[in-house]
Amino acid sequence: MSKSPNQVLLARAAQLASDFLDGLPERSVGVQADQASLAEALGGGLPEEGRDPLAVLERLVAAVDPGIVASAGPRYFGHVVSGAHPAALAADWLTAAWDQNAVLYATSPANAVIEEVVGRWLADLFGLSGPGRKISVGFVSGCQMAHVTALLAARHHVLMKAGWDVERQGLFGAPRIQVFCGADAHGSVTTALQYIGLGRDHSVIIPGDDQGRMRTDLLAQAIEQGHGPAIICAQAGGVNTGAFDAFSEIADVAQRHGAWLHVDGAFGLWAAVAPDHRYLTAGIARADSWATDGHKWLNVPHDSGIVLTAHPAAHRAAMSVPGEPYLHKTGETYRDPYQWVPEMSRRARAIAIYAALLSFGRDGISALVARCCRLAQRMRDHLVAADGVTILNEVVLNQVLVRIAVPDNEIGDQITDSVIAAIQAEGTCWLGGTTWRGRRALRISICNYRTTEADIDRSAAAILKQIERIVRNR
Repeated sequence: MSKSPNQVLLARAAQLASDFLDGLPERSVGVQADQASLAEALGGGLPEEGRDPLAVLERLVAAVDPGIVASAGPRYFGHVVSGAHPAALAADWLTAAWDQNAVLYATSPANAVIEEVVGRWLADLFGLSGPGRKISVGFVSGCQMAHVTALLAARHHVLMKAGWDVERQGLFGAPRIQVFCGADAHGSVTTALQYIGLGRDHSVIIPGDDQGRMRTDLLAQAIEQGHGPAIICAQAGGVNTGAFDAFSEIADVAQRHGAWLHVDGAFGLWAAVAPDHRYLTAGIARADSWATDGHKWLNVPHDSGIVLTAHPAAHRAAMSVPGEPYLHKTGETYRDPYQWVPEMSRRARAIAIYAALLSFGRDGISALVARCCRLAQRMRDHLVAADGVTILNEVVLNQVLVRIAVPDNEIGDQITDSVIAAIQAEGTCWLGGTTWRGRRALRISICNYRTTEADIDRSAAAILKQIERIVRNR
């Protein structure tokens, strides 16, 4: 029996994808082509006539392959990027095939129910739920939009308490909201303030300690000097050091002043799942909202952001959409997903999360987090043993911050950047650079389920080889 065109096309896509994934362990981690060659291969004029889908697929794969970064592989330590777990990847493929619009219960009852189930599972995993406590959830593109959603809910909540309906009245004439952020908060938090009309430069910046933890004593002083509605933005897992703010102390400050406490837990919120690292998140359940990603430690394909709040009414009000007669109104019996996120039409992101959670289970997620943290410590131990290498952070989670130590700081910055470029070009592993306390550093992040001790050992050897070569020849 002959195969249908769909079967032929999707079987070929599956084969090409499998070949790529099977080759990841030995693939050079960096790109193998420059911008000009990629533009030449992919560019040209748009053809007048359409082409056969199978031919389009073959051309696409051949043209893009040299420009594909092996970020899904076991030795990619840049940013905070994981790999797609097989169960999540397969579910994501089916999500695309089903092509469900996640806007309403009516457009996809299965997705609406999965969102509710996943929301309950996540609240339980993170230790946020409790007797009589309702946690709302929304599924967005990433932590950037999770911050936007949470801070819109915060904006609604604090202004409503002040007698102002911001969704109806806007910000003109509204009571001034004070926003307090740590000096080492991720840029996506201040960008969220930009998006929601509070402004990047509006927040009061609270200095941090040597690891980037917000100084709670200085927060208390700053908020006491202000007045009016307040929002505090704390951090679980600093992107450079992996450090965690003191949530219990910050929650005390928030409670005294009636402030909304939001937590950026893009990857660090998952520490709550691992018994040996749960202490880092002590007091985090006392916050009002949390933002995290599925495409980091849960190893779900991009894009997968998650927002949770302890104030479902504020969350829903902030996402409210004026009634449209064509929207099917399901009343209170069902949950319409569009009521909890800024988007209406979107893919059913929760399906891949559901598959990953089922595949890992509570114990599997806990083991993954703990293993990545051990691997980070293993990397630290390899590198710190070398002459001229300094580890700048307390490796409490999955981040390692490395400095090439020389007496002249400017030369040290140059050497550090040269080492980063050499490592990326060599291809054994990939790591990025950052600036920490005014000095350049190598930044290593480990959260891929594929990464093994052998990958760490191999990568550390390649890193040390480049350090020795560049320092010796300077």
